[in-house]
Amino acid sequence: MYIPKEFKEIRTEEINRIIQTFPLACIVANTEQGLIAVHIPLIAKDNGILLGHMALENDMVDLLADGQDVLCIFKGDDAYISANYYPSKFEDHKKVPTWNYQVVHVYGNIIFHHDNKSKLAALGQLTKVQELKTNGDAAWKMSDAPKDYLYEMMEHLIAFEIKITRVLAKSKLSQNRDKKDFVNVIKELNAHGHTALAESMSQWDKENLDESIK
Repeated sequence: MYIPKEFKEIRTEEINRIIQTFPLACIVANTEQGLIAVHIPLIAKDNGILLGHMALENDMVDLLADGQDVLCIFKGDDAYISANYYPSKFEDHKKVPTWNYQVVHVYGNIIFHHDNKSKLAALGQLTKVQELKTNGDAAWKMSDAPKDYLYEMMEHLIAFEIKITRVLAKSKLSQNRDKKDFVNVIKELNAHGHTALAESMSQWDKENLDESIK
């Protein structure tokens, strides 16, 4: 991934936020049949592991060997940035449109697990996190489902772990623009409904202001 130095994301908290907020990763791998990609929600554990599960019939199960390199892409918010968002454009007209976005690339080695303990762990951790976000105190629990039904469903699944070897992250948030253009992009993004991306820009601006004051 091409990352100009002004867009390189090194904030651990922000990288973790993107992974947790946008858990549906695109997992890419090279196989004897060429490149393959699947879209799987992943949970990041504190020990440098990504945890997930997929259908046993998924092509990736047969095409990848344990320990094979994979790339997991987590894409955050994105939005088109019109040249008209820059007040300076009306002074010199030397501005062009662009695209703002955040993305995290996680590289690692995949290991598959066929045992029910691993499957339960993968299912349990994912559903616990997402159910709490979605339903709070009314969260669905795996124990709500009949045990025999749950184990029958798990027969069609396989769990896996990805041992993280490298992380590259990019936050393209108009950091290369002057202050008045930067601030107006935030205003325009909010006006067009891209509030989350606008908040990411505001947070970056605040952190860099706080750093300059130190």
